[in-house]
Amino acid sequence: MKTLKAYKYRLYPSKAQRRVLDETLETCRRVYNDTLAYRKEVYETETRTAGYYETTKQLTRWKETNPYLPNVHSQVLQDVQRRVDKAYNNFFRRVKRETEKPGFPRFKGQGRYDSFTYPQSGFSLLDNSWLRASKIGNLKIKLHRPIEGVIKTLTLRRDSCGNWWAAFACEVEIEPQAPTGAIIGIDLGLSSIITTSEGAKVDPPRFFRMGEKKLAKAQRQFDKLEKGTEERARHKVVVAKVHRKIANQRADFNHKLARQLVTDYDVICYEDLSVSRMVHNHCLAKSIMDAAWTQLVDFTKYKAVEAGKVVVTVDPRNTTKRCSRCGTLVDKDLSVRIHDCPSCGLVIDRDWNAAINILSLGLQALGASP
Repeated sequence: MKTLKAYKYRLYPSKAQRRVLDETLETCRRVYNDTLAYRKEVYETETRTAGYYETTKQLTRWKETNPYLPNVHSQVLQDVQRRVDKAYNNFFRRVKRETEKPGFPRFKGQGRYDSFTYPQSGFSLLDNSWLRASKIGNLKIKLHRPIEGVIKTLTLRRDSCGNWWAAFACEVEIEPQAPTGAIIGIDLGLSSIITTSEGAKVDPPRFFRMGEKKLAKAQRQFDKLEKGTEERARHKVVVAKVHRKIANQRADFNHKLARQLVTDYDVICYEDLSVSRMVHNHCLAKSIMDAAWTQLVDFTKYKAVEAGKVVVTVDPRNTTKRCSRCGTLVDKDLSVRIHDCPSCGLVIDRDWNAAINILSLGLQALGASP
């Protein structure tokens, strides 16, 4: 069995190459907007939806009048139109679901398009130091770890600090890890980022809280500068670097925690939380976003696939109220941290009780006995 695995590396382009990369991004952004405008015009005038293959034919016509399009690899431009098509498909999917806001595809403003993709060809690795990209040249790259499997796509991305990165999507064989026979249920929280069905807790790192003062200082200095000046543009990068450090710290923590869980357990059960709804509580929104529960679950899922393990998400309703011993629903406020069942007398930490219930629901979803 095979799966896709991502490898990300830092690029070190020259000034001339940076200019070419920036121009490629801008051309892709304009093609994205032109494709979106064409599809909207077709629907408004002919009341039909223009598909991907129709817009690809338009791309051939645009090349005859636009001198910038021939400077970009043809498959890169086709991938831009594929992104528009994907945005439309996601829009139609959300329309069918009454619980989601449709969110019609939007035009990309200046600086709002940050990556382009070579979906099949047009790139090659010369050695451990150079990446050849069609229409751009040989880019210096730092391969800090070897690439495994067959390279399928290459995505070049510019981050908010102006640095360039290369992301390879590779098809690799799944190598299952030796089974441990252990199963676990996990309750996600704020006082402890996870509480396991074994009673173990992991304290939240709160990286945003630790970097909040430094971020606030940088943001105040940025706001005082006059718009449109070079100094303001330079200080915008300073603010972005603070955000990047916090994001990198959070991702590193979640990567390591997810790896530990996948290594130690064969079945991992999470609660399927609706974070987008939970952040409506303005008192807890900052802490919820800083906890990054969704990122932790996503990391665990893809690492479990590579290791041949199983991750299950269950409905979290009443997992905190239900007694893990007798099943009685015991109402409690968020301030009450102990589960005290009046029916069977079980006294246990509320998060531990919820984790046991999550494990039971996860095993039921798999068809196993709790």
